[in-house]
Amino acid sequence: MKYLNDQQSQQLRLADTADLRPNSNEVLIATQASGINRADLLQLDGHYPPPVGASDIIGLEVAGQVLSAPPGCNFQVGDKVMALLSGGGYAEQVCVDVGSVMPMPANLSYVQAAAIPEAFITAYQALFTLGRLHEKIAQNGEPPVRVLIHAGASGVGTAAIQLANLSGAQVFTTASSAQKLAAAKALGATHLINYHQTSFSQYIKQATGGAGVDIIVDFIGGDYLSKNINAAASDAVLVNLAMLGGRYGDTFDFAKVLAKRLTLVGSTLRNRSDRYKSDLIGQFSHQFLDYFATGQLHPVIDSQYTYKQVACAYQKIRDNLTIGKLVLHSFDQ
Repeated sequence: MKYLNDQQSQQLRLADTADLRPNSNEVLIATQASGINRADLLQLDGHYPPPVGASDIIGLEVAGQVLSAPPGCNFQVGDKVMALLSGGGYAEQVCVDVGSVMPMPANLSYVQAAAIPEAFITAYQALFTLGRLHEKIAQNGEPPVRVLIHAGASGVGTAAIQLANLSGAQVFTTASSAQKLAAAKALGATHLINYHQTSFSQYIKQATGGAGVDIIVDFIGGDYLSKNINAAASDAVLVNLAMLGGRYGDTFDFAKVLAKRLTLVGSTLRNRSDRYKSDLIGQFSHQFLDYFATGQLHPVIDSQYTYKQVACAYQKIRDNLTIGKLVLHSFDQ
């Protein structure tokens, strides 16, 4: 099979290797499209190695056709599926635990489906498993639960805005340009903050009458820590998924954390167990998968590339020019 190989040079090139042999609990998928994630760039740069036992081929999500499946599972040869991976997505074939595979919505293309698993499962985990959005909605009544989603034009950000909006939350989001904020508004965000022009913590204080937001989904880290604490409501949950702005926060005010009864959670999804991912994907699928067929949820696709054009896709991400997901397709071009 063909796959993208870095050959220790931090430059991805097409190479050939033997076809895969799935374990008894794995589905073998013929890849038709692969989602691109910022984590892929980190792995290529040597900063995000795969978990022990995972493929060292880059790629965390695919859409394709089932080549083989464990007896008695819900998938058959020829089924169109999408899958969340720990690695291996930039290859013509992938093996993945059956619990990390989802049926592909019939109205979507392979490119669209490949943009769903990592973004929507990560967003679902942040909002509902870690942020307890359903619990807060059940408790709050009026006013609605307020959610702040940083990097609202990112893949996870566009997914989180849709999930929060569909669940009845009021969505605040940050982004770096008017174009990105317009895209976030179209997805359901009601409070749009250009972080180059406005302090998001001050904006939220004014917009909520000092009450703050109930859940914060953050990819930035760094000096956003203290700003997030200032923007948080009592009993809020701060969910940190990345540290694009730096590993260390500038200050940390324990008095505010205690006074507001805040919960600070850090999480990555890639190194979770198969059982955890299976449970998470099962919950997401039960609650939200049907909404893709109705159009109430949809993956936001910035652009698509052949596998030979991966360097162009990576450069667009490094330049922070994306709205939604970038997707690879077609090994033959």
